[in-house]
Amino acid sequence: MAQPARPLRADAARNRARVLEVAYETFAAEGLGVPIDEIARRAGVGAGTVYRHFPTKEEIFRAVIEDRISRIVDDGRTLLAAGNPGEALFMFLRSMVLDWGATNQGLVDALAGVGIDINDAVPEAEEAFLGLLGELLRAARKAGTVRRDVDVPDVKAMVVGCQAMQAYRPDTAERLTEVVLDGLRTS
Repeated sequence: MAQPARPLRADAARNRARVLEVAYETFAAEGLGVPIDEIARRAGVGAGTVYRHFPTKEEIFRAVIEDRISRIVDDGRTLLAAGNPGEALFMFLRSMVLDWGATNQGLVDALAGVGIDINDAVPEAEEAFLGLLGELLRAARKAGTVRRDVDVPDVKAMVVGCQAMQAYRPDTAERLTEVVLDGLRTS
């Protein structure tokens, strides 16, 4: 039987987190062609450190995606637990479009440009994201703030559409996102 992975030492965990942050920023800004050695240099660690955590470039892509989606899901759960379930969905969707969408579009474009589908690369992250959307939607329905005729795929499609709109018309993204969110609200 395989031994469970031991928890990382504190310094190793910090290095891994730093590498992920730098990789995320670098891929989002410059695309996926940046060499791993350059990511190591920018993170202030040796290339061996990066390769120990992420033996292939695909593994670092996957880890960056998992880390980002994990943060998004955690943020959504925090909103849900904050005590205003009727508004949590709307706050989360605003964040997805106006914050996450704006800062992560470069990463999404880079991944798409080399044929990496986020949903295929990290299916468990997509599952966690859709699960969170379902929780937020149920809470908003229960609070009476969201229409009953929309489902999770509808909400995801709205987010994708709003993110595309933001790339197309960044100057009006906030106002148009509010128009879409108003369409989700009960009359």
